[in-house]
Amino acid sequence: MSTSTETRTSPIRLLQTATFVATFDRFAMPPMLVAISLDLGVPLGDVVRAAGAYFLVYGLSQPVWGSVSDRFGRVPTMRWTLFLAGLCSIASAAATTAPFLVTTRGLAGGLFGATYPAALIYIGDTVRAHVRQRDVARLMVGVALGTALASVGAGIVADLLTWRLMFVLTGLAAVVLALGLGGLPEPESEHHGGSFLRPIGDVGRSPVTLFVLLCALAEGAILLGTITLLPPAMEHAGASTTVAGLATGVYGVSVFAFSGFVGRFSQRWHPSWLIALGAAAAFAASLALAWSQEVPVAVLAAVLLGLAWTAMHSTLQTWATEVLPIARATVVSFFAGSLFIGSSLAAVVASGLADEGRYDVLFAACAVLAVPLGAAAAGIRAQWSRSDPSTGQP
Repeated sequence: MSTSTETRTSPIRLLQTATFVATFDRFAMPPMLVAISLDLGVPLGDVVRAAGAYFLVYGLSQPVWGSVSDRFGRVPTMRWTLFLAGLCSIASAAATTAPFLVTTRGLAGGLFGATYPAALIYIGDTVRAHVRQRDVARLMVGVALGTALASVGAGIVADLLTWRLMFVLTGLAAVVLALGLGGLPEPESEHHGGSFLRPIGDVGRSPVTLFVLLCALAEGAILLGTITLLPPAMEHAGASTTVAGLATGVYGVSVFAFSGFVGRFSQRWHPSWLIALGAAAAFAASLALAWSQEVPVAVLAAVLLGLAWTAMHSTLQTWATEVLPIARATVVSFFAGSLFIGSSLAAVVASGLADEGRYDVLFAACAVLAVPLGAAAAGIRAQWSRSDPSTGQP
């Protein structure tokens, strides 16, 4: 790690803050979907597609940011993209039509999309493999707090004031943080400007790496798809925007609570056990929501989804940093891209059924998908080892 820049704040704290702001922006929109739809006078499906645009561009931009961070560094990439993302988020507050909202949210998603992968690659560059999942779990504390505060705050602000204020707040926070990240030391790694195609070729020749990316695609559809639809599903069942936001905020609290659990047990349990635990929690949450979208059931589901995210997702994320070290930035970028492309595809498929209020069908589909994901991911991870020649272990 470079010592040329001194900072009083530890790198993990700065990375947690960066992921907090990016996550806050991402989760501010789901509790406000209905409020935005009513204010703009457009069908709910149009606003759901705006959320889908955010996830789609977020996902498609990941390979670009991986290459950019290799060439220009992890920290400069985070700083510039956060600054521009903040401006796009502020522009979202001025939306008067669905197409304008889709455009500004899509741009914001693409730019905010650089933050978490760059932070994760930073950890991969600076933290030893045998304790890496501990710091990945710590990084998820920022995700948890961003999720909880956005879910709760967005619903309340949309009810009492206006949904536009939330995008202004996230935009300003991103701009301020972009300046603050100047104190984060750049890791000592080879940010070479080599061919972008070479690491992609390495990924394509590694079957286990392709499998990890496929898991991320399915996980995005199941976990992010479910949490995105949770607030409008509760509102369809009769809850107010504020109550739906408060209930969804339980998810963030759950992620925060389970992050410590996963961080400790990742040192004792085999990763395949954590994947199986997370998949089981995702199945139970989706099945419960398929039965009822009333607030008490939704709260229980939010707790289970928090467990699923910290147990399964953090394990798959850590696997992505280990599976092909010679192309770590590319793999992590593709992993994040697959995750959010899966979420975007789920949003596109769900938009029509959401307009019809068929949330039971959507959540049942998530429950069905969680079974093969958990079984396959846990099974392959149980057999995989860092010593495999195919991993490209240095």
